[in-house]
Amino acid sequence: MSEAARIYETVPKRVAGTMVLVGQPNCGKSTVFNAVAGYRALAANCPGTTACINSTQIRVKGESIELVDLPGIYSLFVDEPVEKLALNWLLEHKDAVVINIIDASLLGRSLELTLELLELGNPMVICLNMLDEARRKGIEIDLPKLAALTGLPVKGTVASKGEGIDRLFEEAGRSFLSGARPAPIPFSDDVEQVIRGLESELGRVPETAGLPSRFFAVKLLEEDQEVSELVSRLAPEKQEAVAGFRRKLAQTHGRESAEVIFSERHALALNLFEKSSRVRQRTPPGLGEKIDSWLMHKYLGYVFVVLIFFGLFVFVFWTGKFLETPLLALFGSLQQLLAGRLGQNLAGAMVRGLIEGFAGGVGIVIPYLVPFLLGLSLLEDVGYLPRAAFLMDNFMHRIGLHGKSVVPFVLGYGCNVPALMSVRTLENRRDRIITAVLTTMIPCSARTTVIFGLAAYLLGPAWALAIYIFNLLLIAGVGKALTFFMPDPTEGMIMEVPSYKMPSLRIMFKKLWFRLREFIVVAWPILIIGSVVLSLLQFLELEQYVNRVLSPLVVFALGLPEKVGVTLIFGVLRKELTLVMLGQALGTTDFLSIMSRGQVVVFTVFVVLYLPCLATLSVLQRILGWKGMLGTAALTLALAVLGGLLFRLVLAAVGYS
Repeated sequence: MSEAARIYETVPKRVAGTMVLVGQPNCGKSTVFNAVAGYRALAANCPGTTACINSTQIRVKGESIELVDLPGIYSLFVDEPVEKLALNWLLEHKDAVVINIIDASLLGRSLELTLELLELGNPMVICLNMLDEARRKGIEIDLPKLAALTGLPVKGTVASKGEGIDRLFEEAGRSFLSGARPAPIPFSDDVEQVIRGLESELGRVPETAGLPSRFFAVKLLEEDQEVSELVSRLAPEKQEAVAGFRRKLAQTHGRESAEVIFSERHALALNLFEKSSRVRQRTPPGLGEKIDSWLMHKYLGYVFVVLIFFGLFVFVFWTGKFLETPLLALFGSLQQLLAGRLGQNLAGAMVRGLIEGFAGGVGIVIPYLVPFLLGLSLLEDVGYLPRAAFLMDNFMHRIGLHGKSVVPFVLGYGCNVPALMSVRTLENRRDRIITAVLTTMIPCSARTTVIFGLAAYLLGPAWALAIYIFNLLLIAGVGKALTFFMPDPTEGMIMEVPSYKMPSLRIMFKKLWFRLREFIVVAWPILIIGSVVLSLLQFLELEQYVNRVLSPLVVFALGLPEKVGVTLIFGVLRKELTLVMLGQALGTTDFLSIMSRGQVVVFTVFVVLYLPCLATLSVLQRILGWKGMLGTAALTLALAVLGGLLFRLVLAAVGYS
């Protein structure tokens, strides 16, 4: 067993304590988490990926420990929902060992969060991650000197390569066993005098509130709203005294007390950086900067966005087509071989359903899903997605949304469920509502499978691109309409654009498996069960009744064969089910022998737009409530009908059949 494996290993036992990873966005927290826990959290080179709290159990130095990965935060000053989530967790777990993950190439800025964490009093270890990136930028950090200045153990890592992870958790294990609590690093003498005076004035109020005394006092000087409300509720007689200390600090520095604290912390962080680090003479612009001069250009950048995503679509189309044709031929031969032996009885119908469901997953879904997820992982890990998001910020403001809404939209192309979870990071309720509604319309990997498995495979990649463009225009139009009815000026976006990273094939394929596993474990069984149910409906001749109920929509509005009606029901469970069920409902995978080219387009457009899947609807209900969820479902269904009808009329008018 390796040294790393002896120090930490995943265990399903009762925990003796907790360790928590805390750091700024894109510092590599989730990568550290995955290095010890397996692929339990998605690590992407994109701010905001960890939108919720991830945890697992590991063994550290013989003890069973819960390891927690908090969302990336810039500060403990509660200004955004993710910061409140992280701060509340830390305040509820006062004995948790804090592993402060820092991007070593951004040490000066990152130490501001470290200084805030020190005020909580938890046992703590500093992890300087991305040391290779710091060295590339000419930054040399004296780790022992930084440890002496902060009073904290400091370990260096390159988490993407697994370097230093064992030493980090060995040190965290020592901190857990010792329980040693570090002391905060003091500010200037006059500021410290005000803090001590306020602590003395407050007495036992912080203890009653369950917060550290110094942390409580500093937050009051920062004019933190929630801590101020605690004072007004627990000790209203202290409010005037608190205001007096704020005035005293403001008068001596000539600015608001909150600005004084922020400035002190900033200056102290820079001082720690300067004393522990040495920056060599700036080297000429690196390859990444030269690439960005093209990819982030104010005009050419948008051209590259289109070319890169078009390249992704072409890659998915040709790879999927290359794999789908022989696989369908193989399963077609198997079905013909078994057709004569199964007989036309109930058992035969069930076996046929099993085979068709299995064949649909292997032959239709996976050939397009795997290359799409692999391409998405590549764009995430190399660092291009945040650049695309930055370029699209201007577009988002044109439809009246905050630039941060780009992040859920980008994540939505993988899966709408984590994309909706990331909507919670938006501060403005109006932005959260509109972004959540629009996110459900983003073509996720399941919808992408339908687009490529039908339109691209049967009609060519140009039709897939046309459907994507129509979808984007529709989202923009709906977004503009929603912001018209919910007017509210939105702020600009400050978004960290990370440096380019050489993607790790190991991590990319682990991420691919993590996302593909959801289809194999969740969707594929549903697909097979659905296929069996459809076979039974056909055997019992009940399918026709379902199709008749849906015929006003399917036949009269969309102009599709009546047989496809039942497939739309399965599409609410998982979108890719409509593609597999279509082959079973029509009795062939040669769809063009039953449907015209125009009908294939209309069917694809309708499936991409109508009703989000059940998993998406359940998350949407938690964000918007029942009314918001039902309203969004009705809106998407109406847009799907109108979109399908529009394509039907236009294609008929131009004679495309």
